[in-house]
Amino acid sequence: MSDLIGKIDGMGGSPFFGFAKPYLDFIGKGTMFTIVYLLGALVSLLLPIAVIVVAIQAEIFQMGARAIIWFILTWLCVCFAGWIGFQIWWNRKSQVAEVKESDFVAIPICADIARTFGEWIGTFVAIIGFGGGLFGLLFFQDGLQMLSYYGIPGAGPALVLVGPVCGFFIILFFRLMAEAMKILPSIANSTKQISKK
Repeated sequence: MSDLIGKIDGMGGSPFFGFAKPYLDFIGKGTMFTIVYLLGALVSLLLPIAVIVVAIQAEIFQMGARAIIWFILTWLCVCFAGWIGFQIWWNRKSQVAEVKESDFVAIPICADIARTFGEWIGTFVAIIGFGGGLFGLLFFQDGLQMLSYYGIPGAGPALVLVGPVCGFFIILFFRLMAEAMKILPSIANSTKQISKK
C-alpha cells in the first residue's frame, strides 16, 4: 500500500495531477469568498439601473409632473445608497485576507458576510426610506393628509423616520447574528493559546 502511495506521490508533477491545482488554490486560499463581496459591490452599482427599468415598465414617467419629480429625487437617493453599498462591500472585501490567516476560516467569513449584508440592506432601507419619505412629504402632502384622515395622525413625519429606524434595527440584528457566529471560533482560538502557554 505504501508503495502505491509513493508511486502516486511521485506522479504529482505530471500535468494529469496538476491541472486541478488552480481550483484547489481557489477554494483553499479563500479566494472564492472574495467573489461574494465583489458580487455585492456589483449589485449595489446595478441597482439604480434596475430601478429605472422597473419605473419605465410601470410607466412612472406618464403619471404627471409631481410623480416624475418625486421619482427622480428618490432615484437619486437610490444612486447614493448604491454608491454607499458598493463601498461597504468593497471595503469589507479586504477583511477576508485577515481571516484567512486563522485556523478557522468558514465561520468568521460567513459571519462577516452576514454582517456586511445586514449593513448593506440596513443602509439601503435607511437612505431610501428617509429620502422617499421626505420627498413624498413634500410632493404628496394631500395623500399624507388622507392617511391622517383615516386615523393615522402624523403619518407624514413618521414615514420619514420609519426608514432610518428600520435600517438601524436591520444592521443591529445582523451584527448580533454575526457576533453569535464568531463566539465558537473565538473560544477555540483562546483555548488553543492557553494550551500553548
